Amino acid sequence: MRYHNITKEDMLNGDGLRVVLWLAGCAHHCKNCQNPITWDPEGGLPFDEAAKQELFAELDKDYISGITFSGGDPLYPAGREELYALIQEVKERYPHKTIWLYTGYLWEEIRDLPLISCLDVVVDGPFVEELKDNNLPWKGSSNQRVIDVKTTLQLKKTVLYA
Repeated sequence: MRYHNITKEDMLNGDGLRVVLWLAGCAHHCKNCQNPITWDPEGGLPFDEAAKQELFAELDKDYISGITFSGGDPLYPAGREELYALIQEVKERYPHKTIWLYTGYLWEEIRDLPLISCLDVVVDGPFVEELKDNNLPWKGSSNQRVIDVKTTLQLKKTVLYA
């Protein structure tokens, strides 16, 4: 798994004050993507122990609400196994922090992945330039959904996060 950046004290990529891990690799290549540099799965830096400790140092702070995985696409197939292990470790170490994930895949394509049940919120769908709306909370275009994972899995129907 490779990454481009760890953003600290972010308020734009999920509810509350968060740490964001920007992962490398994306096959969607959305028109006017905000981060095309993250498309290359070989770009960025290896996510090593030092990067993990930097991430955990931020999550140790009481005022940090949780972590958001973005990119690129965190669900780029080559990195899924390592991402799942990291999410499990975050969940174990920080059970009261929320975990958000942004992906260009649709919920219907990813809902059965093992790592999904460890998440609190998924923002799904590719960014669509023609549907761009800067007034939407936590998403870039109106086709994207902010999904409450736990409720959606429980009810077996898509429930949008409020």
